[in-house]
Amino acid sequence: MAFDPLHTVLVERLGCRYPIIQTAMGWIATPPLVAASCEAGAFGFLGAAVMTPQEVTGAIAEVKRRTAKPFGVNFHMFQPGATAIVETIIAHRDQIRAVSFGRGPDRKMIARFRDAGILCIPTVGAVKHAQKMVELGVDMVTVQGGEGGGHTGSVPTTVLLPQVLDAVKVPVVAAGGFSDGRGLAAALAYGAVGIAMGTRFLLTRESPVPDVTKAFYLKAGTDDILVSTKVDGLPQRMVRSPLMDRIERSGAAAMWLRAFESGLAMKKRTGASWFEMLRAARGMTSHGDMTLAQAMMAASAPMLIQKAVVEGKPEEGLMATGLVGGRIGDLPSVATLVDGIVAEAQARIAALTDLPSRATSAAQ
Repeated sequence: MAFDPLHTVLVERLGCRYPIIQTAMGWIATPPLVAASCEAGAFGFLGAAVMTPQEVTGAIAEVKRRTAKPFGVNFHMFQPGATAIVETIIAHRDQIRAVSFGRGPDRKMIARFRDAGILCIPTVGAVKHAQKMVELGVDMVTVQGGEGGGHTGSVPTTVLLPQVLDAVKVPVVAAGGFSDGRGLAAALAYGAVGIAMGTRFLLTRESPVPDVTKAFYLKAGTDDILVSTKVDGLPQRMVRSPLMDRIERSGAAAMWLRAFESGLAMKKRTGASWFEMLRAARGMTSHGDMTLAQAMMAASAPMLIQKAVVEGKPEEGLMATGLVGGRIGDLPSVATLVDGIVAEAQARIAALTDLPSRATSAAQ
């Protein structure tokens, strides 16, 4: 059998056709997008971190109705109902192949998933976090460089990716700045086993984001995408919008007011008590990267994102994006997108591997 550079350990272990992961964006990675990604040959993650346990159960069932291919689920251990969500995921281990998370399960929970045959693939943004996750027993890590959307770090993918590859002995997936086959070929050349993309899948036909918000994304150039610390005190990459501009000009009191208003909306939507929401916020601080105040504001950020990507009010909400969004200008179907990435990656790899023979021919 001929060697296929795209048939990596990611493909083998996740059961997908290509080493491409559709990331679990809250409100966006819904069953239609996840199923379309899996059917196209990528591996889709369901964005369950913004769902109630009942919604997760329904969403998993819908993905399974739409595709027989394996898929993943993203969740956070600090979200209300997390314990019930974990049980639901494990109950569907026949088709759920992996879980992803940022701040998430401890060693015991990771062992539970592994015993159930479910791979743990956390997303990390620093070398020390990758090492910690490997120490806890995860199967792979997704490394998101500073170009990534939402909460992000300051180290670009081209620096962070090789650092993590040198520091851990598990397969590494590259994220942050990827949208095409050239990026996939480059990630594989670094030594990654595949790429993970969020913004590129957000801007597809199957993405549930309303057309008015997609148009706002497509209009944004790289100069219209900024990193702000005003949402919750931590760096977040967003599309510049009227709300984002107001947030940038606001002080601490306004930040707390937004957090309180969004907290009320989240409490109403999830049915969680104030005690449960406070406990969730405290859980976010357990890794030492956030103060309690930041965690409380971070927990409310999804409600501001929902305004834009669910309600179709981009001027009144927040729009997380990777920097790569500034050069995306089309809305292909997921199948067309994945096929194009694969074809371009194969062409770039073929061009590189053919260089010695072409040089010999030219010399003759």
